[in-house]
Amino acid sequence: MITFKTVETAGPLRVVQVGAGGMGKAWIRTLQANDDVELVGLVDLNLGAAQAAVEEFGLQDVALGTSVSEVAAATGAHAVVNVTVPAAHHPVNVEAMFAGLPVLCEKPVAPTVAEGLSLAAAAEVSGQLLMISQSRRYFQGLTQLKALTAELGDIGVVTTEFFKAPHFGGFREEMAHVLLVDMAIHQFDAVRFLLDQDPVSVYCEEFNPSWSWYDGAAAATAVFQMSGGTRYVYTGSWCADGLETSWNGSWRVNGAGGSAAWDGAGAPVAELVSGAVLVPPASHEEEIAGALAEFVAALRSGDVPSEEVHSNLLSLAMVEAAVQSASTGQRVLIDGVMEDAYQVAVASERRGDVRAALEVCGPARRRACSE
Repeated sequence: MITFKTVETAGPLRVVQVGAGGMGKAWIRTLQANDDVELVGLVDLNLGAAQAAVEEFGLQDVALGTSVSEVAAATGAHAVVNVTVPAAHHPVNVEAMFAGLPVLCEKPVAPTVAEGLSLAAAAEVSGQLLMISQSRRYFQGLTQLKALTAELGDIGVVTTEFFKAPHFGGFREEMAHVLLVDMAIHQFDAVRFLLDQDPVSVYCEEFNPSWSWYDGAAAATAVFQMSGGTRYVYTGSWCADGLETSWNGSWRVNGAGGSAAWDGAGAPVAELVSGAVLVPPASHEEEIAGALAEFVAALRSGDVPSEEVHSNLLSLAMVEAAVQSASTGQRVLIDGVMEDAYQVAVASERRGDVRAALEVCGPARRRACSE
């Protein structure tokens, strides 16, 4: 059972943000727009970037520094928003949680499932909430599609087509497995939300089209078996000029009672065997604003948020399994990925208390420790 310390305060939650880069600026805007939080500190190894953000957004009484625990202590912070690069997620999250602070962390939880398992154990030991901002889970259209899916009976197949042609420049164009590692986790996570099922196995092929401007494979097709027997088929490319899909992709759900579809931008549609269907309404904050709202609500109520770290690990495991399948040409079991990651996590853990928590999971409970 997942438990964590709640925050009892009548006023806004005092938040320290770590990371003042491009995504950091998006988070500053989101924090400023939410009356339930107050940005009191900004942490970045580049203090010049932090100072520039203060000036750009007209921030008042915001402490700056290079250490999250020091800035949090100086400001009386209640929580941390971690917007650092993925490689920094583990050290920043660990420092914050063992300083007594819950964390809302940008996806992915960590670069590897092994590091993610370490973070889940650190959350248990510290008693702090670690939630991952899987922002595309919060689109109202996806919420509506989930409600329609529930009307379709047994689900046979879910498909997502994702075709975009972004010219990012920089590190993404040099990444291996760029589509799977940097983008597909959004759709992989969304299908878990949509179905309330978890992944069992995957077979994946990836390649790089001849005209691609990426060094790594920019196109992939993956077929997942889900725990309820549904097959999830993801097909995508990041060098697909013309007739591009939305950033959420184009979705189709087929079940015993009919089909539903969503273009990733507007409202979904459905056609049921039983006749007409009314698309249910949805009214909630979207993208990172939705993640922030759920994080704040969880800290006040103690209710476990949908993207608490233990659950989110299985979305990351889907990515790692797809990459492994594409690399080996073999079907890969999610339990095998979790088992291998568990062994690495225990062997590499530096904190004795966290290692002890990992060992409590034991070989028979590797998947359970991620739920």
